[in-house]
Amino acid sequence: MFKLFGSKKKSERAKILILVVDDEPDYITTVQCRLEWSHYEVITATNGQEALEKAASVKPDLILLDTNMPVMSGHEMLEHLRRRPSLKDVPVIMVTARCEAEDVAAASAYGVVDYVAKPFDFTELVEKIAHALENKRTLTKA
Repeated sequence: MFKLFGSKKKSERAKILILVVDDEPDYITTVQCRLEWSHYEVITATNGQEALEKAASVKPDLILLDTNMPVMSGHEMLEHLRRRPSLKDVPVIMVTARCEAEDVAAASAYGVVDYVAKPFDFTELVEKIAHALENKRTLTKA
């Protein structure tokens, strides 16, 4: 009867790990719950330094990154991330309230795959994540 919905068991799905980096606890909780509901595994960090350490240990499939954070900003984290051979190809989507042209240009210089302005439509964010992951798979196969 449950096959009617065509869903797989959670254990049968490919595990996709997303690192969410932001200093706003409510934002992290909301995004984490919604991404987990969309069948992604999620780890979180509240600043760029913590995110770099977690990224180095778990090798996420994708990073959602804010710009303004304590300890290390999103742009500083991107700079460090791109210098590490094991992490330089991890797709990054900036999710931030800072959307001035210079912010977008700075993020683009570090090869972010997309830039999402807060507040955002969650369905659109999930579509951007899926697109970034598909592009990563295509590049890996090539």
